[in-house]
Amino acid sequence: MAVVVGFVPTNEGRAALRRAAEEARIRSTRLVVISSSRGGKELAPEVIEQHDAELEGVRRELNEAGIDHEVRDMVQGQEPAEDLISVAQEVGASVIVIGLRRRTPVGKLILGSNAQRILLEAPCPVLAVKAAPE
Repeated sequence: MAVVVGFVPTNEGRAALRRAAEEARIRSTRLVVISSSRGGKELAPEVIEQHDAELEGVRRELNEAGIDHEVRDMVQGQEPAEDLISVAQEVGASVIVIGLRRRTPVGKLILGSNAQRILLEAPCPVLAVKAAPE
C-alpha cells in the first residue's frame, strides 16, 4: 500500500504534496510522488533544468521530514491522469491526493479533465486538496 500524489510546482501542487505527506505518515506507508510532464522529452533544456530542480527540492523536503518516499518523473508524454491511475494500480494505492485550483463560476461547472478522470477512474479513494487563498 502507498499514498500516491500528483505534483506540479504550483500552490495547488504543493498543498497536495503536504497533505499526501501527512496521509503517508498517518497511514505509516510509503509516499509515491508523480510528476507528469506532458511535453515529454521535447521540453526546452531550461524547462527541464527547472523541473529537475523542483523535484530535487521535493526529495530533500521529504528526506528532511523522514517520510519514506519515491519520486517518479513520468516524461513519456501521457496525460497526468493516466500516469496517476496506472501508478496507483501498480503500487496498490490506498489513496490518491490531487491539488485543485480555484475556478471561475463557469469553470466550476466543469472540473478539469485530469481531475475528473482521476475521480472517475481511480482504483482507490481520491483526496482533492485546495491551496490556501493567496
